[in-house]
Amino acid sequence: MERYRRGMEILNRINRESYSALREELEDVAPDLARFVAEFAYGDIYSRGVLDLKTRELLTLAALTVLGAEDQLKSHVRGALNAGCSEEEIIEVMIQMAVYAGFPAAINGVLAAKEVFMEKK
Repeated sequence: MERYRRGMEILNRINRESYSALREELEDVAPDLARFVAEFAYGDIYSRGVLDLKTRELLTLAALTVLGAEDQLKSHVRGALNAGCSEEEIIEVMIQMAVYAGFPAAINGVLAAKEVFMEKK
């Protein structure tokens, strides 16, 4: 229960709506999966004190850009903004990924970020 509480504190800070949507989507087919996200990803990993939340979100953006996980990437762009990342920092991460994952991944990442930025305006 403590892991879940820690995870939910972080999720409520950076990405409350996205997590609620994920939980609702999974409720009828795999409700434990959403709980695992809260407990493991956020309660165990994100809550570790070595890296700050902003750095963790930038690293997550890099990984999701490389993986081409568009829905999760958009969710974490929102989270990165909520964690204090600027639009410029987010785009710079995507540009950096062109070196390691190729231009298609970087371009797709930038376009996903652009979509989220446009929602905020």
